[in-house]
Amino acid sequence: MTTLNDYLEKNADRIDRVIHRYFGAVHGDLFRASAHLLLAGGKRLRPAVVILAADAVKKGASDDLLPAALALELTHNFTLIHDDIMDGDVTRRGVPTVHTVWDEPTAILAGDVLYAKAFEFICLADAKDIAKVRATRMLARTCAEICEGQSLDMAFEKRGDVSETEYLDMVGKKTGVLYGASAAIGGILAGANPIQADALYQFGVNSGVAFQIQDDLIDLVADTAQSGKDRASDIREGKQTLIAIKARERGIDLASYRRELTGAEIDGLIARLEDAGILDEVRAAAVERAAIAKEALGVLPDSEEKRLLAEIADYFITRGN
Repeated sequence: MTTLNDYLEKNADRIDRVIHRYFGAVHGDLFRASAHLLLAGGKRLRPAVVILAADAVKKGASDDLLPAALALELTHNFTLIHDDIMDGDVTRRGVPTVHTVWDEPTAILAGDVLYAKAFEFICLADAKDIAKVRATRMLARTCAEICEGQSLDMAFEKRGDVSETEYLDMVGKKTGVLYGASAAIGGILAGANPIQADALYQFGVNSGVAFQIQDDLIDLVADTAQSGKDRASDIREGKQTLIAIKARERGIDLASYRRELTGAEIDGLIARLEDAGILDEVRAAAVERAAIAKEALGVLPDSEEKRLLAEIADYFITRGN
């Protein structure tokens, strides 16, 4: 029986080979900038979800859908490049961010290149034209929702009254919908019926929300070497994460932490939040979303791929622990 880690490693190698084929020897600053994060590695989780969802619907269907799996990775990377500009982050995947290596205008355009290329690669999948139209429409809608989620995320930084419901809506758009699209597009291109496609979308959205909640925890508690990102950047930037919302509800003011922090200050804050039970509550919220995600898979026939999809939802809430 294939373990999830083995599957993800094998799949990442497969996607990396495709990435290097198309982006490994690009010319000019713009295209080198667009390839920068792609070539820095990563677990390739969204392509893995595309491929597993396709094979859960029809065994072996993913062999014809690698370009579509790459399309979802390109979409993810376009959002990362733009996100890093907006947040002022200097490290991503253990390498300098695109706008720090080049400049902000080049980085914006590099993200736009990946956005455009994503639709091209959906069209390169070997699937029925009607399925590719549905997949393209879903990806377009998803990109608009991601932008809405990012806009909400930035607007929330200026507010001190963001509710848990608003936060969950925001992360559903910012992170959840891309996992939803990954699962649903994989299914649609493999011939899923509407019930299966909707179930895969719900699986992806809910597991994506769980992923983001866990990501918020990793941002705070994991060191830069482990996470590949600036430690406690969400706290420094005043992000209205579930951690921040629950801290405010308990009377813990995080406003004084909106500055450069020492490691000792971050460790002290973590201890305060642990003592108040806040981090345990946030972890429980991630577990609940992962459970909802796995329940959605019930409409699919039992298979190795269905099992691995469920394990991905669990992995999303245990990584970084």
